[in-house]
Amino acid sequence: MTGPGEPNEQNGSWQGPSNQGPIPPPHDLPQGSQPPRELPGAGGGDPTPPRGAAAFIPEPSAWISLLTAVPWFFWSLILVVWVAGAIGFGWGWIVIALWIASGAVTFLAPTEAALARYLFRLREPTLIEQQRLAPIWHQLLQRADVRSARYTLWIQESEDVNSTPTPGHLVAVTRWALYTLPPSHLESVLAHELGHHLGGRSWLNMLSFWYSIPARCGLIAVRAVARLMRRVPALGCLIGGFLGMAYIGLILAVFALGHGYIWPFLFVTPFIAPPFLAWLNRWHVKQADQKAAALGYGSMLVQVLYGWQVQHQQTLGRDESRRAQVMSSRPSLMERVRTLERTEGIPPKSWG
Repeated sequence: MTGPGEPNEQNGSWQGPSNQGPIPPPHDLPQGSQPPRELPGAGGGDPTPPRGAAAFIPEPSAWISLLTAVPWFFWSLILVVWVAGAIGFGWGWIVIALWIASGAVTFLAPTEAALARYLFRLREPTLIEQQRLAPIWHQLLQRADVRSARYTLWIQESEDVNSTPTPGHLVAVTRWALYTLPPSHLESVLAHELGHHLGGRSWLNMLSFWYSIPARCGLIAVRAVARLMRRVPALGCLIGGFLGMAYIGLILAVFALGHGYIWPFLFVTPFIAPPFLAWLNRWHVKQADQKAAALGYGSMLVQVLYGWQVQHQQTLGRDESRRAQVMSSRPSLMERVRTLERTEGIPPKSWG
């Protein structure tokens, strides 16, 4: 395989723009046909309700994700209450009520578009990229029996084989996959990305993510303090020690007031939840691989993983420490390959 910006005719990768004339249409379109100017799902679409993969009752993974959203919601509520207390008790309840009611905006399409641009750092595909993606995406949606208007495609500027999983109706593909892979392999990567959304409820994932934003912002602040402790030990340790003592005092106060065991447990979730959340993220990636294999893309996805491994000189296993393996949010290439083998029974001779 070749890297982005280095197309290779032998593997069928995309012939990008050049200075030798107008950009030719994608080679996977029938000769003489005009590529669509918009991606399926950007507007309009088939009004027929989904009958296949998208019509499933939410899988256990969807409900597990909902359970993991409880600690995020709890800590978001704590931060919102803290901000409300800083504003003043009288007006603070209005802030809390507005935050709880703000979940309604997640049902609006502009909200998802704003989150995609400013939070997930995604961008809309250009016209040329739309022409590249549209026939492949449409073919995948037909194979998965999903309405074309249900999801929208975005681009993530990344050299990874898969993009960061996104909630709601956002399906992202990396720039590496778009510019490097031939159509059949690109379709298998899109099948994996679509697999993150099949079998659940998009609005449920988006709502859970929305209410976790304050807690995620707090986590960013904690990491900033940790970096400060490493760079400026005197100041960082002073701030970190003050926050640590305040946190321990808060836990002791909860125990002293006798609120049972639920509240103290929620207060210690920052110490016990990260390994579980990392495992859950790895499980979701492998679940998406299984769904892609169930649609018939398992063999091609294995070839993509091996091609990315060779191009980026990555190992199939893990060379990191045991702690790094436990805290990793992505499974190793070997884990993903084995998952695909178990799901589709891929013989080694089909790897290519």
